[in-house]
Amino acid sequence: MSEQERSARRGPGLWRRLLRPRLRGVDLLVAVLLALLGFAAAVQVRSTQDDPALVGARQEDLVQILDELANRNDRLRGEIDDLTDARERLTSGSDTTEAALEEARRRAQVLGILAGTVPAEGPGVTLLLRDPDRVLGADVLLDALQELRDAGAEAVQLEGPVGQRGELTPSTEKVRVVVSTSLLDTDEGVIVDGTVLRPPYRFVVVGDAGTLASALRIPGGVVATVEQRGGTALVEQREALVVDALRPLDRPQYARPAEDD
Repeated sequence: MSEQERSARRGPGLWRRLLRPRLRGVDLLVAVLLALLGFAAAVQVRSTQDDPALVGARQEDLVQILDELANRNDRLRGEIDDLTDARERLTSGSDTTEAALEEARRRAQVLGILAGTVPAEGPGVTLLLRDPDRVLGADVLLDALQELRDAGAEAVQLEGPVGQRGELTPSTEKVRVVVSTSLLDTDEGVIVDGTVLRPPYRFVVVGDAGTLASALRIPGGVVATVEQRGGTALVEQREALVVDALRPLDRPQYARPAEDD
């Protein structure tokens, strides 16, 4: 049999083998990954479409939400720039010791504000929550606190009861709010770190006033929730506020400084 005859006989079988799909392991893996990616995309689109806060929002509300996200992004970039500058001061220059001392003092002041052991002042907002029917509980106050923290609140003070215009009264109690602050509902009001606060409540918050106010008024946010419950919420931007409620510095009961080796 000649070479041409053998090639002619192999031809049809060869073409059938080439055209027949072959399922390799890598093909199966790619197919699974594509399926998972498509499923995740579908879930994301569905969850976005089902979000009532976004579906029913007006164009102005959506613009406000985008502005809030942009403000948070700018704030985070500013923090990154500050940390980068501090690192450069500490690792370069002729007098790194003085730079380290200056940075330590600055960090001590910042930590004191965060821990609530030193007063704080600056621009910010006040949030007055009127609750004549006692429908606002610890959950609403906690949601407001979380929203303020997410918006960049640097110092927070919670007061109550205050006057109907937010003024202090002889019975007003003030509590400095920190990371470990707890809130608990009672028949008398809300217990904040062991202190009973009764309505009307007022938040005094130091931070970027515009960002904080926008975060509280965002559609479906704190102001909307308070109004849905039957209370009223009044947000005011201030150029100068003072957070002067202090927390005592707890002395450690068991911990002590470790000895240097």
